[in-house]
Amino acid sequence: MINRELIRLKVVQLLYAYYQNEGKPLDVALKELDFSLLKAHDLYCYLLSLLVEVRKTAERHAEVAETRNKRMKVSIDGELPERMLANNKFLLQLEENTTLTAYREKKKELAGEENLIKKLYTAFMESEVFDMFVKMEDRSYDADRELVRKLYKTHIDGNDMFDTVIEEGSLYWNDDKHVLDSFVMKTIKRFKPENGADQELLPPYSNEEDHAFAQELFQAAITRSEEIRTLIRKNCKNWEFSRLALMDVVIMQLALAELFTFAHIPISVTLNEYLNLAKVYSTPRSPGYINGLLDNVIKKLKKQGAIMK
Repeated sequence: MINRELIRLKVVQLLYAYYQNEGKPLDVALKELDFSLLKAHDLYCYLLSLLVEVRKTAERHAEVAETRNKRMKVSIDGELPERMLANNKFLLQLEENTTLTAYREKKKELAGEENLIKKLYTAFMESEVFDMFVKMEDRSYDADRELVRKLYKTHIDGNDMFDTVIEEGSLYWNDDKHVLDSFVMKTIKRFKPENGADQELLPPYSNEEDHAFAQELFQAAITRSEEIRTLIRKNCKNWEFSRLALMDVVIMQLALAELFTFAHIPISVTLNEYLNLAKVYSTPRSPGYINGLLDNVIKKLKKQGAIMK
């Protein structure tokens, strides 16, 4: 689940913090990197657990409405919308999931979580996506699963109302959600009814190579920092090295560390990834400056034979 995009994001954050808090031993910083990445998997589980809580909220609303209708002897055709959401076959399977149940048993409720779930439930029920579903005749598992995927994409993916709760959840969750939303939707699509409670969720790492990539990248950026910063310093244009923003230096340092360390990763891939991070973490002018400086450094390194790709 933890992919290279998320790893680069985490390494940028942790390397910046490493220089902000000088004196931390490398082995301690590497352990913190591991912890930070594993916390991303916790957020993935947390986002899935919110869907379970929305279903349980729908169950309570359905029971209240059904009791009221029975008391008042009100008869309605078909199923209540609240009951449709409460009986969603995918959500019922998700609630029983062994891995998610283990996570939910140990998680603590976060400040603002109850209010967030209420807002999500209301948003789901009032959604055009749900309204279209109610009018459909298809009540299959596939239709239920697709409904949840569309509701997630419409009301959870990229929704900034999660920011406060995420900040309360963990300092390591900041900026992770935009990456993890895609993994949650991928997980929803992968669910199959025949797997029941044993349906596999995405593991923290899809392979050991990604774990090694995170460790090697972080370590290379630190152990080769003097060499890499000298390259940056010598190629500064119209700007003294001491006046560069620390975040810009960190991003360029990591980009060059990756170029030196991982021969199989194309230069264009590395540059694009770190320029995207610069757009998020640096000033509006930073991506252009970083791109120009790195391009100049890479041309020189290629002439010297220091980079063979």
